[in-house]
Amino acid sequence: MDYSKTAAAVLKGVGGEENVQSLVHCATRLRFVIKDDTKIDKAAVKSAPGVITTAEAGGQYQVVIGNEVPEVFAAIGKMSRLGDDSASATRASGAPKAGLFSRFIAMISAIFTPLLWALAGTGLLKAFLAASVTFGWIDATTTTYTILNALSDSFINFLPLALAITAAKHFGSSQFTSLAIAGALVYPSIVALNGVPDITFFGIPVTMISYVSSVIPIIIIVWLQSHAERFLYAKLHSSVRRFVTPMLMVLILVPLTFLVIGPLANLISTGLANGIGWVFDVVPWLGGAIMGGLWQVFVIFGLHWGFIPLFALESQNTGLIYILAPVFAAVLAQAAAVAGVWVRTKNKNLKSLAAPATLSGFLAGVTEPAIYGINLPLKTPFAFGIVGGVVGGALISAGGVASNSFVLASALALPALFGTGSTVMVLLGLAAAIAIPFILTVVFGFKDPIDEKDGTVAAGNNVQLLSPLDGTVIPLSEVADTVFASGALGKGVAITPRSGALFAPFDALVVAAFPTGHAVGLQHADGAEVLIHIGLDTVKLGGKHFTLKVENGQNVTAGDLLVEFDIPAITAAGYDLTTPVIVTNGELYPTIGSPAVGPIAHGDALYTAISAEAASVSR
Repeated sequence: MDYSKTAAAVLKGVGGEENVQSLVHCATRLRFVIKDDTKIDKAAVKSAPGVITTAEAGGQYQVVIGNEVPEVFAAIGKMSRLGDDSASATRASGAPKAGLFSRFIAMISAIFTPLLWALAGTGLLKAFLAASVTFGWIDATTTTYTILNALSDSFINFLPLALAITAAKHFGSSQFTSLAIAGALVYPSIVALNGVPDITFFGIPVTMISYVSSVIPIIIIVWLQSHAERFLYAKLHSSVRRFVTPMLMVLILVPLTFLVIGPLANLISTGLANGIGWVFDVVPWLGGAIMGGLWQVFVIFGLHWGFIPLFALESQNTGLIYILAPVFAAVLAQAAAVAGVWVRTKNKNLKSLAAPATLSGFLAGVTEPAIYGINLPLKTPFAFGIVGGVVGGALISAGGVASNSFVLASALALPALFGTGSTVMVLLGLAAAIAIPFILTVVFGFKDPIDEKDGTVAAGNNVQLLSPLDGTVIPLSEVADTVFASGALGKGVAITPRSGALFAPFDALVVAAFPTGHAVGLQHADGAEVLIHIGLDTVKLGGKHFTLKVENGQNVTAGDLLVEFDIPAITAAGYDLTTPVIVTNGELYPTIGSPAVGPIAHGDALYTAISAEAASVSR
């Protein structure tokens, strides 16, 4: 991938740097908060080299890149201010205000995204260490274990310090003041007070809790800090506010945390952890089935970020993460489904996409390339993956299995699942999660976009087109557009429609579903490529009066509805609705035969695209 080229195309597509309020990235996506959504050229962003797809969720415009998203993010940073996280932290004035839930998801994403890889890396080390103790490879009483445990456990232990930095960036407060506050929460002598009776602060009773690995308290404190700092900076004289403000913040907010925020946050976090624990204690298989089946759906809509704090809370309260264990089944199931596509497909392009997507899903737990690039467009592999996730997740959780550390679910992180619960159920659950979608995909299959013969698209067969419209057929030469009329774009005919519905003229792959709905490009299994352009210059309507019913990469059957359009409204706007239906790859299909004339109904024979091979034989 040319990272600079991809970065430039994406940045231009979202309306330029000036239209971006903030930008962060996660494992696979660029996550933009946009000022004006109408300035986004969504088609341009999707067509940028290296972009898998886009999504809109949690108040963000998300551009899915895959494993190489950090490099694209860095390239954007070199050509704009957006590579600087601190410059992206504050909310731009006049930017649209998203709903409460969307803002919550965006906040969680912004605060936890920068920490994700460090959490995953140290968590993976901790998982391997725990597995080594379980299998007797390392003695937990040795100094070697002590050192390795410190390496793997320190980041999650001092998580409030890391959260202080990212929360300060998000809320726009002083990072080092936030660090000073967080440092007080995990200061050794404060940690030692946990569980000590009769603690007071100036005579006020204090219920001291552990802030090690905590999440909620520091986020609340930094949010309060951001508002208090702005107030103090406005009220204090410039000669003293730079050192008086942090002094007051530490002096006020740390005791406030010990007295009010900490106990309240502990009540909330304990309640959430107990609620999760109740589900996995009473009906563990149901909790596992839900997480295993729906996790990838949450990922599609960007809602999985809402679970990250829950993982941290459960780990803080119990040292284990039961809700994370069935996620392994969800991830490996989608990887197995795309592996089934890799084995079964005869399409070279699809096979070349499926290979790295399979490895990425299994080894790194990054499933976006598999989901967006292959499983979702093909539909059945994605459904088979969900089935595998449900069964695998139910078996894993039924065995009382939990993750012993925060990791990104993947084959490399499997040691995190060993040591708690039933090892047999872990193995059965993982086997089911992998085998079910793989076997279902290979056996029952999916509709290959294009059948290939000897590595090339067949072009020896003539292709019969059915009329995609109800209307009147006219020769292409009579179209009031010189480019279409000259045949420069391809041979074919035109139809003046009498009803506002466009249907597929043959079984095809949708290769160009224009977001404006005014045109659709289709590819037949034998290689013929057909463009249907509803009206002349109707792209200027910007999608108004058109409703697109299909998407790029979708397989359609002859007679399927492609587009609905409002004839009276388009005509009233002054546009000619004459619709060319042309074959665009003239090198393979240079002529048309038996074109219809006059009135026609959709589904009637329109013309035959004659292949070059057939034409040469007839000569």
